[in-house]
Amino acid sequence: MIGDILVCFLLQIAFTVGLIILFGFLIALCNKRFYANFGNYGGAACYITGAIGTPLHECAHALFCVIFGHKVTEIKLFQINSADGTLGYVNHSYNPKNIYHKIGNFFIGVAPIIVISAVLYLLAWWLLPNFVAEISGSFKISDFVSSIGNVFTSLFNVLQSFFLCALSWQWWVFLIVGVFLALHMTLSKADIKGALSGILFVLIVVLVVDAILGLVSGNLLTAFTQEVLGIASYLLCILVLALIISIIAVIVSFAFRAIKRK
Repeated sequence: MIGDILVCFLLQIAFTVGLIILFGFLIALCNKRFYANFGNYGGAACYITGAIGTPLHECAHALFCVIFGHKVTEIKLFQINSADGTLGYVNHSYNPKNIYHKIGNFFIGVAPIIVISAVLYLLAWWLLPNFVAEISGSFKISDFVSSIGNVFTSLFNVLQSFFLCALSWQWWVFLIVGVFLALHMTLSKADIKGALSGILFVLIVVLVVDAILGLVSGNLLTAFTQEVLGIASYLLCILVLALIISIIAVIVSFAFRAIKRK
């Protein structure tokens, strides 16, 4: 029974918290490379894209502050020429003795990754409904658990379908707006620090819930895990979409760098 509880716990964490951390890291690498390729124009590019991406980034933090009962004490959606280069920020306070508030620190920290990815998914659903229907059916966590090869097959099919949509004007609108948003999903050092301060409490709560469900009924624990993995499938969809857009942005930045050198 203990073994089953641990397996279910690890699956739940790996395909929720783990996905957020992994894709957050990969998208951050893409965004860093994007601005680096613009060289002296990197600051201007950051301000231009930040005019759209930064307000959504900060609103994501504020939204999760409200959800988890934190008090927003100050918010700046977008600013330029700040002393430390910060484009925006959200200051908030909470009760350090409140477990729910502490759990909230993790979600508040990673909120831009979750919210901006969700906005990209909704934008794609509006502009490219057929593609979204296909990507939603391609990424099933349960399939990946049974065979890792399914990951690469699904990814190839999604990429193929995505670029076939380039023949429509909707694809180009989605791509341009998507790049502006995806470039500002990256977490700041303060965001990461805040998320790390709450991740332990998230792990503890999930483990306790799994232990209780497992002791009551093994079937109940299995059903709960399947529900979590079902939700994780949608999370994977939107994160893959955000990563694809980030990679395209990097390719564009390499093209800019090549043209500038010539």
